Parts: sequence; C-alpha cells; structure tokens
Amino acid sequence: MANIYKNAQFNLTTTAITDIYTCPTGRTALMKNVHVANYGAGNVVVKGHLYDNSATTGYQVDQHTLGAGNSQDLSDGILVLESGDIFRLEAGSANAISGSCSILEIFDEKSP
Repeated sequence: MANIYKNAQFNLTTTAITDIYTCPTGRTALMKNVHVANYGAGNVVVKGHLYDNSATTGYQVDQHTLGAGNSQDLSDGILVLESGDIFRLEAGSANAISGSCSILEIFDEKSP
C-alpha cells in the first residue's frame, strides 16, 4: 500500500496540553511542518510535546513565542513518530492559537 500524506488541523481552546496527532498502529509518521498562527490580541508561548509510547514518557520538543497576528513553523526539524506516539501542543493563552501539521505516514513492511 502507498504512503499517505495527511494534515492535522487544530484550534487550541485551552491552555492544557492537547493531543493533535497519534501515529496509527503499523505506521511510522514524519511530521514535516507544524504551522501555528496567533489570532489573539497578545504574545502567546506555544510548546510542542512528543509522547514516546514505547518509553511511556513525554518530552517537550519545541517552544516559540508568537506575537499577535503572526504565524510561523513551530518545528525546527522533522519529527519521527512511531506507532502509538502522540504529538501534543500547549498554548500559554486559550482561544488564540490555531494551525495545521503536515504528516507523511509510512506503512510498516508487515502492515496490510
């Protein structure tokens, strides 16, 4: 089966860490871009987190401050997610950050 390109859109309505994308069983995912936009009135800190399912541990992987009305790529490189890994975001202000992740899902050799 062919690899799949996907987008995962988000609108952070809370300041809690929020699940954005979970890598499906039997796949590896390359997260190539995490584009975030600040539609709020002030500066907002945005943090990217990666939950490593095999290690049952979460890690902060990115952090940027966005000015009001600005947007940028949050990720400073490609993130590799294995089956069950979760990409999460956290915003310093609720109802100010939205965006989209660009993902390439690669089917593992033994997957149907």
